[in-house]
Amino acid sequence: MAGGWTRDGAVQDQIDDTVLDAVNGARARLPSGEGATHCEDCGEEIPERRRRALPGARTCVPCQAERDAHRVIGGINRRSSKDSQLR
Repeated sequence: MAGGWTRDGAVQDQIDDTVLDAVNGARARLPSGEGATHCEDCGEEIPERRRRALPGARTCVPCQAERDAHRVIGGINRRSSKDSQLR
């Protein structure tokens, strides 16, 4: 159902574009190029299997997990906002 000056399907097109932008942004942030043989954070050797699975890897799995645990994505804590809405 269109509303106002919009055509049918315009809302879905906007949703699709938003998802596509997010996917392209995530792909752009993926490491690329030649990765490191040793972790940038702890200096331990990065296993060959990780370097093959993730070309451009610059950290070992434990150090990357630590980095990810402290990362705030988008600045919105979506879990808390949903919990507060359900109460």
